[in-house]
Amino acid sequence: MKYIRFLIVFLFLSACAPAPTAEPTATASAPYRITAEENLYAPRTGDLGRQIADVTITSVNLSERFDLTPSRVVVRFLGSMPGVCNELRINVEPPDEEFRIFIEVYSLSDASLTCDRVFQQFEASIMLGTYSNGRYTIWVNDSLVGDFVTY
Repeated sequence: MKYIRFLIVFLFLSACAPAPTAEPTATASAPYRITAEENLYAPRTGDLGRQIADVTITSVNLSERFDLTPSRVVVRFLGSMPGVCNELRINVEPPDEEFRIFIEVYSLSDASLTCDRVFQQFEASIMLGTYSNGRYTIWVNDSLVGDFVTY
């Protein structure tokens, strides 16, 4: 009888003990941009109401600048716009969860102006900002153009 009482008391006390929980596992931190890019072709507030036009990109070149601390990536574009009145815009999005950086290249034109429909060639370069550690892929107008690694 003593053993049964002891067993009942032990069962009641053990029911109050907290259940063991699993140890949290370390997860990789999400990528983020530490400093913004140097982009003369970034979208502007005056762009509202202007007509968006495509561009033809003939070449995209990535180069790393190791002479800077920390090293940074320069993206160079060669291509053409559909008219001489078009203005080039390059929009660089922050990296997503999969370490992808999407860059959108397009041109803008003012619908009220009449311009010759003669292709205007352009050459542009932007220096990407600094990013958290990881391997990033660069996508220009939804096409993969290269990658770089930050430490």
